[in-house]
Amino acid sequence: MIGYNDADHLADAVRSALAQGPAVREVIAVDDCSTDHSGEVLAALAQEDRRVRVILRATNSGGCGSPRNDGIDAASCAYLMFLDSDDVLPPGAVDALLGAARRHGAQVASGLCVRRELPSGREVPWQPELYRKAQLIGSPELRPRLVHDTLCVNKLYRTAFLREHAIRFPEGRFIYEDFVFTARVLAAAPRLALVPDTVYVWHVRRAAAKLSISLDRSGIANWQARMEAHRQSVEILRDARGTGGKRLARAARAKFIDHGLRMYTRELTSRGAEYRREWWACTRAYLETFDAADLDAAPAPGRVIARVVLASDEPRDLNRLKQVAARPARLAPPYPQRADGTPVWSADLPQVTLEHLLVRPIRLLPLAVDGELRPRAGGGRLTLRLHELYGRVADAGPATVDVEIVHRESGRPWLRRTAAFRPAADQGTPDGETSGATWTATVLLDLASLDSGVWDVRLRLCFADGTSRDSTAHALAGPGLLRRTVVPGGRHGVLLIQPYATAAGNLSVRVAPGVRGVAGVVKRRLSRVAHRVGGR
Repeated sequence: MIGYNDADHLADAVRSALAQGPAVREVIAVDDCSTDHSGEVLAALAQEDRRVRVILRATNSGGCGSPRNDGIDAASCAYLMFLDSDDVLPPGAVDALLGAARRHGAQVASGLCVRRELPSGREVPWQPELYRKAQLIGSPELRPRLVHDTLCVNKLYRTAFLREHAIRFPEGRFIYEDFVFTARVLAAAPRLALVPDTVYVWHVRRAAAKLSISLDRSGIANWQARMEAHRQSVEILRDARGTGGKRLARAARAKFIDHGLRMYTRELTSRGAEYRREWWACTRAYLETFDAADLDAAPAPGRVIARVVLASDEPRDLNRLKQVAARPARLAPPYPQRADGTPVWSADLPQVTLEHLLVRPIRLLPLAVDGELRPRAGGGRLTLRLHELYGRVADAGPATVDVEIVHRESGRPWLRRTAAFRPAADQGTPDGETSGATWTATVLLDLASLDSGVWDVRLRLCFADGTSRDSTAHALAGPGLLRRTVVPGGRHGVLLIQPYATAAGNLSVRVAPGVRGVAGVVKRRLSRVAHRVGGR
């Protein structure tokens, strides 16, 4: 377990490892020259349980790799795992991984990690597709998707395997060191045992005074570090012995396009002009090192984003790119095409073609739905507008839309409603674009029954041909929209309801119940206004 200035959490991490039982022979706690009272906490833990060994580094490494390497060097057991000081191991994690490794003679055993949002406790699984069932992978090249799980902490390693192949983390201040370490593991071609058990709980503290590396993406240096770590990982995989390394390298590049590129693209509209220019330039330079087959191997949304970046030497179409980068993806109008009918990104970038939209199943199409929610006494009216997409929507025949309002923290659905789509008037489009046809649906919602918190709007679009598509609504902004409204609240007396656009542009709803809740929201709003005025 590694830690730096994390005295408030590291005892929980160590105890979660000790609680795994007799299979854990030692817990090596490496403190990276903390300036808080971490050393005292670790000393007390070592007094409580003789299995705890404490290593105090004399100088701070600036990263996570060096202290983890210290732990590898100090390990005396046949197998080892990694743990961060602000996370925990769930009960039974070690037994599940160790049992699988011994049963199959695997050098690596891996299980499911969940990201636990704090303080809500909501859990989101990490790469669940890999861990739906127990299985043995004879060599990583047989399952290229393994490159998607870049974490080192949800795995158990045979210590001799790491030492035999000199598998270590990058030293010093190296962000995303997991990428490089995991690539080195896969390049050594281990037998891998996968288990469906949850073996690691990754704590996500978005309100922390100091954000974790994965959450602190405000500076361009974070993106540059991510690209460098990915570049080194691809080189390691590509240079591995045999032909399997090339398959893994291509899969790693496809994952970069589908995951990292999409994630940072979604955030571009919230960044300053200088960040955008730097991001665009360095991203374009890195994507130019990819070949056509790398792009073709990536899922369509990320592939389209990559081709737009490559086609333009300066930032452009950021709002539209943000929608393509969303999950699920949306392609907002307009929908231009060449004279021969080939769909293209825009009249200015006709080289970015979108032929895949003509053949993909409708359940995978980036259908665009705009949403307008107007709270009012007695509930609220949600108006949805579904856009045509090169004739595919009309061919499928929009029938109905299922609307679900889901509490973000708990994931619990509260309201479910179904409404019919009706054709709207043709909007008309510039020359060379497809029909501007749209379909609308109106849903009445009992917003007064909602509890406090944030509620997300989720949609299922149902078509006459029997197909369906899960989607979200893009929040429309304009006069009278996305404004706070006080309405009678039934159980609560009054409610303050605010439709708003998430970072990805999706329509969501904030609810503050009762007079006290309304007053608190208003007070915070006035405080922010006063702060802005005072700072001018």
